[in-house]
This record gives sequence, C-alpha cells and structure tokens, in this order.
Amino acid sequence: MPTYQFTALDSAGKQQKGLLEGDSARQIRQQLRDKSWIPLSVEAVEQKDKNQKSSFFQKKFSAYDLALLTRQLSVLVAAAIPLEEALRAVAKQSEKQHVQNLISSVRSKVLEGHTLAQGLQQSGRFPELYIATIAAGERSGHLDLILDQLSDYTENRFAMQKKIQGAMIYPLILMLMSFAIIMGLMTFVVPDIVKTFDQSKQALPWITVAMMKSSDFIRQAWPFLIVGILFVFTLFMRFLKTTAGHYTFDRFLLKLPLFGKLSRGINSARFASTLSILTQSGVPLVDALKIGAAVSNNWVVRDAINAAAEKVIEGGNLATQLERSGYFPPMMVQMIKSGEASGELDRMLSRASEMQDREVTTFISTLLALLEPLMLVIMAGIVLVIVIAVMLPIVNMNNMI
Repeated sequence: MPTYQFTALDSAGKQQKGLLEGDSARQIRQQLRDKSWIPLSVEAVEQKDKNQKSSFFQKKFSAYDLALLTRQLSVLVAAAIPLEEALRAVAKQSEKQHVQNLISSVRSKVLEGHTLAQGLQQSGRFPELYIATIAAGERSGHLDLILDQLSDYTENRFAMQKKIQGAMIYPLILMLMSFAIIMGLMTFVVPDIVKTFDQSKQALPWITVAMMKSSDFIRQAWPFLIVGILFVFTLFMRFLKTTAGHYTFDRFLLKLPLFGKLSRGINSARFASTLSILTQSGVPLVDALKIGAAVSNNWVVRDAINAAAEKVIEGGNLATQLERSGYFPPMMVQMIKSGEASGELDRMLSRASEMQDREVTTFISTLLALLEPLMLVIMAGIVLVIVIAVMLPIVNMNNMI
C-alpha cells in the first residue's frame, strides 16, 4: 500500500502535515475529511521524492542520517520484526521530513514485492556499496547480521569524517585570521607609517620600497584581485568537471610529497573497508572490486582497481595487481597476499582496513599538528618583514643625524 504525504487544515484552522497509507490519493483525502480536516495537498511519497531529486535545492541525505537509519534498522530486524514494520518504525522515529519520505518510499517498494535492495536502488539516494551489501544479506538469509556489520561500517565512516572536519576548524580559522591581519596591516597601518618616508630625500632600502609598492598595489587593486581570484577559481572548478581536468588534478595530487601520501592513504583505507565488508557479506570478489573502485574519489586509483579486477577475472592475484599499481601501501598489499594464500581474504581485509584507518587518522592528526605552528611561523615571518621594512629607514635616519 503506497504512502502519501498530506497537508491539511484541522478543525481549529491550523495547518497539519503527515504521512498516511492508502490505495489512492482520493482515499487519503476521504480519511482527512472523516477527521473533519480540510485537505490542501496529497502527494505520493515516491513521486515527491523524485521531485526532490530533480530539484536544485534537494535536501541532503547525510552520512549521519545513513548511520542512524542503518543502526535502527539493524536493531529492529535482529528483533525479528517484519521488514515493512521495521521500515515504518524507522520512518516515524526520524525527525527530518525528507528522511521520512525516503524511507516511506522504500517501504512502499517492499510492500509491492520488491526486495529491500531493489527499493534502496530505485530511490537513488543510497551508495552502491550499501545496496550491494544489503542484497548479499538478503540472498544469504542473514540480513540481520549484514545490517549489524553495515551499521558499524557507516558509523565508523561518519566518526572519521566528523573527526577530520573538527580537526580542520582551528587551522582554517587561524589561516583566515592571519590573512585578514596581514591585509589589514598592508592596507591601513603601513601607508600611515611610510608617509613620513615620502618627504625625506634619502634612499630607502629595497625591502621598504617593495613593501610600499605592495601596499599601494593592494589598496588600489583589491577589487580586481578579488574578482581575479574568483574568476580563476571558477575556471579551475570547471576544469575539474571535465574528464581530462579531473585526471590531470588526480595525477598531480598523487605526486605531491605530503598530500599525495594522504590521498593514497585515504583511498586505500576506503578501498580496504569497502572490500572487507563486501567479501564478509558474500559478495563475489570481482563485484566487490568494481564497487570498491566506484567509492574511490581519485580517478587514477579507481582505474588501477578496475584494471586489477580485470586481471583477477583472468586468473591473476589481487595483491600482485595492487602492488604493480604503486598506489597502495606495501603492508596492506602483503596482508592481502597472505589472505589469498591462506584462504582467509575476508579476515585479512578486515585487519588491513583497521590498520589503514589508524594510519590515516594518525597521519591527518600529524599534518594538522604541524599546520598550526607552521601558520604561526609564516604569519610571524610576514609581520617581521613588515617591521624590518619600517624600522630600517628610521635607523638609517638616526645614523645620519
């Protein structure tokens, strides 16, 4: 039975919104009239969800929503509650209307006879990894166990994402404040100080002349600088949207000393986690590799994984192909090789995933710990240059006197 979202006026004249199940929109309107409510709009949840997907201002289905939904569904299914009832309960527990609509549309598909994985896929809002794992759980008859594993996976992904975002807040604020202070000094403070130098006929040090010219340029051309920066940024983003631009940037990123290592580490951790949960869920290795490639945000690494999948189809070893690509840590490759040799690939992938997550977290923490003092040193260096440029002419004038 499909679900409809309604908007109606109650007997007191207040607007009410909610969800009701019925065979048609006409039946929903009749249910509202039986309650002495005046229906304003009645729309199928599935159709409303499609309209939201085509809208530019579509509300995002966040990683937190996905983690919470998965954990709630896991607990309810493990308690032997029928799937359609579990989906209804999860929809009611959500405080976000767009999440309620999404889950209700999936429930409608399940009531029509589709599997949960098919309902998730038709919604178009769930990751491919998520859908494939659910499908494997339904085929094996252990959906409760698969949902429990998927809950841990989504919660760990969300926790890492929030940790990285939280760690980036202070360095970003420090960077913006440093830029604002330096621009303020060059725009307002330095011009007032160097006015006295214009009246003197003595030769100024080159560093003072350079600072005065830089200050004049910033004061006169700052609107053009802002427009130029925005223009270059827009061109860069458009370039990234092209296939050639995306590949060029990804190759360049992998070659950078620190950020290249970080990019390889993040993609390796994501690939290992994806492959681990899929193989544990009973997904064939080749299919798991293709999904693992799809979740990679670096297209060069993605192509390397797809090439490894093709070699595995031909009878090659996964560890050998990953090692040849050069984008995966040697320890991770060695663990995969041991798993293939011992027949315990899923267990070794799980350990490799945990190891990569720890290494990425440690590396990010180290980078951020170095970034904060580095920003302070850079800011102090620029201020020191400004002070030297101002003080040198004064010292020279005192020596002449």
